[in-house]
Amino acid sequence: MHYSQNILDTVGNTPLVKLNSITKDIDALILAKVETTNPGNSVKDRMAIQMIDDAEAEGKLKPGGTIIECTSGNTGMGLALVAVVRGYKCIFTVADKQSKEKIDILRAMGSEVIVCPTNVASDDPRSYYSVAARMHKETPNSIFVNQYDNLSNRKAHYLSTGPEIWEQTEGKITHFVVGVGTGGTISGVGKYLKEKNPNIKVIGIDTYGSVFKKYHETGVFDENEVYPYITEGIGEDILPKNVDFSVIDHFEKVTDKEGALMTRRLAREEGIFVGNSAGSAVAGIMQMADTFKKEDVVVVLFHDHGSRYVGKIFNDDWMRERGFIKMPQKAIDLIQAHKDLKLITATSGELLGNVIARMREFNISQIPVVRDGKFVGSLNDTDLFQKLIENPQLKLSSVEEVMGAPFEIVEANEKLEKVSKLFSKNTHAVLVRIDEGKYHIITKHDLIDAFG
Repeated sequence: MHYSQNILDTVGNTPLVKLNSITKDIDALILAKVETTNPGNSVKDRMAIQMIDDAEAEGKLKPGGTIIECTSGNTGMGLALVAVVRGYKCIFTVADKQSKEKIDILRAMGSEVIVCPTNVASDDPRSYYSVAARMHKETPNSIFVNQYDNLSNRKAHYLSTGPEIWEQTEGKITHFVVGVGTGGTISGVGKYLKEKNPNIKVIGIDTYGSVFKKYHETGVFDENEVYPYITEGIGEDILPKNVDFSVIDHFEKVTDKEGALMTRRLAREEGIFVGNSAGSAVAGIMQMADTFKKEDVVVVLFHDHGSRYVGKIFNDDWMRERGFIKMPQKAIDLIQAHKDLKLITATSGELLGNVIARMREFNISQIPVVRDGKFVGSLNDTDLFQKLIENPQLKLSSVEEVMGAPFEIVEANEKLEKVSKLFSKNTHAVLVRIDEGKYHIITKHDLIDAFG
């Protein structure tokens, strides 16, 4: 029989996956180290175990103790897993910019979660750093893990992630790319890889509003570089002890918008459902595309799973509110979700019952009626429902006997302001002419989804 003694034994040995669509114009081989297969769905499981192992070995954490940490969610999840298996309690502080999903997951694991303001200095007593430190002082038999300065974080990646990448690429890796937050991943992996081959380039992905890039290039901690940003998991307004700048060759900054858009592209174009920092990392690679050669092997690490961002990055309304995707302006903007699908129609001479079955099959509420290639009428489920209650035998009638007026036709570039005025109590849809002979449909639901 093959089984693990507990869930912690399943951490590591994550897959290396080739990117194909997004990076098709880059000559180099781009490989993603997908850390979402860890039980906590993130790379942070690795260092969570290492930090607790070392705390136990040093006698800092005793049976029945409490683990306290400031976290963006993923480290908390890793620590929560360890706590469940080994019998500890957990108290986590998180910044209020973190996704609701991350907070809910921590609470689901039995942890206490304290939400703190994002837009305060790290030494402000309200910051999630300061609150965690205070909770440690007030809680007997507790440890403040402090992933930022706890070098067991870096050690975990030197002992596990780095060797895995080296073995999986058979030592052919030329570049390692990863978002930098606490610095443990880039520093641990970078140290291991450079010991194996000093020519490997280690590239950190930073975000605007973070101090890393300028400090790395100038040695100056510039407070003017610090301002609020949306990207989760990377960038800092402090210099964690885990960041070993000596093993980092370059920092590439990526905007909140570019990181968010690329995160969505990874899901839709590569089928890889990962988080914000992964999108930023790939966006950074695309910005540096001209620096890679055909023989290069670039490994980019994907930190966490996309399920923690469904209310943010993968939510169109959230993205629109921040200007990351545009509000629809024209009729054609409303058909993007079904632009590659064929318009479902009915013919005027067929039985109504057959058309109703087709509407159910395709889950549609409106259908245009055609005769000799021209639109001559329409059906909608509201009117059909009322008519069938009054006369169930109508199913045996032809469509022509019960159809309503044909839908209005608008051009693809028609402004939505004008399109919306065509809808009324009795008008449930309009047709959009894409080109000669090709049409799509816009319904009231499309308008509600666009502006809701």
